[in-house]
Amino acid sequence: MNSVVRIVWICGITCNGNTHSFLNHPALEYLLAKIHFIHHPVLPSPLSLQEVVSTLPESDILIFEGAYRPDFERAGMAMEDLFTGLADKTGMIIALGSCASFGGMMKQCRPEEISGIAFDRETPTPLLKRYREKMVVLSGCPIHPEWLAFVLQMAANGTPMPLDTWYRPQALYAYLVHQGCLRGEYFEWKVDAHDFGRKEGCLFYVQGCQGPMTHASCNKILWNTVSSKTRAGMPCIGCTEPTFPKERLFSTQTYMSIPAEMPLGIPKRSYLALAGAAKSFRIKRLEERMMDDHA
Repeated sequence: MNSVVRIVWICGITCNGNTHSFLNHPALEYLLAKIHFIHHPVLPSPLSLQEVVSTLPESDILIFEGAYRPDFERAGMAMEDLFTGLADKTGMIIALGSCASFGGMMKQCRPEEISGIAFDRETPTPLLKRYREKMVVLSGCPIHPEWLAFVLQMAANGTPMPLDTWYRPQALYAYLVHQGCLRGEYFEWKVDAHDFGRKEGCLFYVQGCQGPMTHASCNKILWNTVSSKTRAGMPCIGCTEPTFPKERLFSTQTYMSIPAEMPLGIPKRSYLALAGAAKSFRIKRLEERMMDDHA
């Protein structure tokens, strides 16, 4: 980074999962040397939350973690007043995590009162309309720590950052989780994994994997530099999408054995033709690998 970035990090209604994800960044010590946290909910910082509420300091970046409810209070101040007071005095706003982005998991408890700062599920919020030029969305439950580091680097260098329709950096969200998944051949030949944790087999048809419909770079920028959900044998749950969390996460809804939701970019008619052809073959090599994994 070319300059030290001044950051205020505040929390709405949150489990602090994104904070803890960021603390697991492998180069955290280097990043912290380039960042000045005016306030952070966990890391040492010069201003307490009460002092932030009292002074509403200027910053280069305002990071908001957690879901948003206007009357939810932090240090005696309504979140609406705290957020707008800080947002008016910053250069960039990062909606950090799926709750801040779309409402996420927290929206499930009070759907009429809770939203993200950017979107209420798929509907733009008044805050997004007001701060459209400043807003960057980093959805995920939690976010990959490298994603936040990337945005901070781009901001510090003044590098343009193209965004998608959900205001997410295209460099991070232009991919599907399915791209880079090591189970691609099983997906193509309809060879299913029926249990979690297995090294072999596709997790889409039986386990409800959302990888073919989820925009994220989890299988390109690996967690802890070594793994991802699908590599560990767990289905992608679509946590970066505005519809997260879906009902019946670990199952694939089908109609006459046909998935109700098609992989993105594949016409239904083409998918059915390819699926029918794939099911007519038996790939002995793949079946043997499945047997070896089960053993």
